[in-house]
Amino acid sequence: MAHPTVSVVPDGQLVYGIQLPTVALSTMVAAPWEHDAGVADLVRAAQTADRAGFFYVCVCDHVAIPRELAGVMSTTWFNPVATLGFLAGQTERVRLLTNVYVAPYRHPLDTAKAFATLDALSGGRVILGVGAGHVAGEFDALGIDFADRGRLLDDAIDEIVAAWSDEFVGDVGLRPRPDQQPRPPIWVGGSTKPALRRVAERGDGWIPQGTPRKQMPEQIAYLRAHRDEVRPGAEPELGVITEACYVGDPSGDPPKGTITGSPEKIAESLREYADMGVRHLQLRLWSRSIDELCDQMDAFGTEVGPLLPIK
Repeated sequence: MAHPTVSVVPDGQLVYGIQLPTVALSTMVAAPWEHDAGVADLVRAAQTADRAGFFYVCVCDHVAIPRELAGVMSTTWFNPVATLGFLAGQTERVRLLTNVYVAPYRHPLDTAKAFATLDALSGGRVILGVGAGHVAGEFDALGIDFADRGRLLDDAIDEIVAAWSDEFVGDVGLRPRPDQQPRPPIWVGGSTKPALRRVAERGDGWIPQGTPRKQMPEQIAYLRAHRDEVRPGAEPELGVITEACYVGDPSGDPPKGTITGSPEKIAESLREYADMGVRHLQLRLWSRSIDELCDQMDAFGTEVGPLLPIK
């Protein structure tokens, strides 16, 4: 079902956000220092993002990690609704994004109610990022057919949009209503062709999952070509997860490919994404402590952010 797109990124801006530390301790996403961090560090990071002008903070979603994957993924994955609800009361302006919420795990009306409530409590700051999920054993544990996850996600998006667009869905009604009008945006995560088609057909935005920079133009072209067939005129707000960045010259050895140096150098590199049509950046800021992460967030917001408007 094709839905009109809901836009939240201000015109002429290339906005940026960040995945919060400590809430997902997978070796694929977490820095070593996060394993010894706590709730106070999580709050500090969110409040720093809020103060430094970040457009959003985000959290991931897993329910139960299979034993054979626990060594790599860990079993620490904070519940996203509880976490963002808690952080809504600790922040004022920054938007609250899931990257991504595995909608096939839950009934769509339950998802619609949870995020409508969060939107109402936060003063209209929700961005619901959704994905199909990728851990087959997790689907098994929840009693859901892994092979059916794509259809379940499509149905979930349609039902959530319906529930946010009208108080009653069939014979049942949902309140509280979302604060944002006409509704909160739904950004779709994923970089496979089915995911790209889902963005084109249903998404208000796109969150690639690991797409290298050199492959972004090809994926954007595929997405837009399908968009032109099924939803002409729609403009999903395209995003990207960036390479690791570090404002200034780090004293240690950052991972290969980290973008370091002056604010001008970093901004010039990131503006290449804007030239591709990207509107929002999910930053990966290299850090070795909560202090360094917050210092980097402040430096990015103060020194790099002002250099990022789209020409």
